[in-house]
Amino acid sequence: MISINSNEVSTMSSLDEETVSHLADLARITLSDKEKKEFAKQLSSMLEFFSQISELDTENVKPTYHVLELTNVFREDEPGESLPQDVALQNAPQKEKGFFKAPRIIEE
Repeated sequence: MISINSNEVSTMSSLDEETVSHLADLARITLSDKEKKEFAKQLSSMLEFFSQISELDTENVKPTYHVLELTNVFREDEPGESLPQDVALQNAPQKEKGFFKAPRIIEE
């Protein structure tokens, strides 16, 4: 878990174009001057929001990984009839001795 105290967030609440340019270099993306200005503004806004969040008392708040309760939406795994071998292989581009044939990957 990453922990950032409110002092660290408040000092990061404004990003300049040079920092955005550095981040773009690290991400190996090219940004125009206009994009750098816009991203600096947007990222600064996000950091300001994190600064506001860091002011909240979250000592007794259980961490959440998803905002909604999720349940398994899959059906129960029940054994059933298998496809006959000839039906399973009918659309295979290549087959040999009743099996799918694939190109050799590892040379001996």
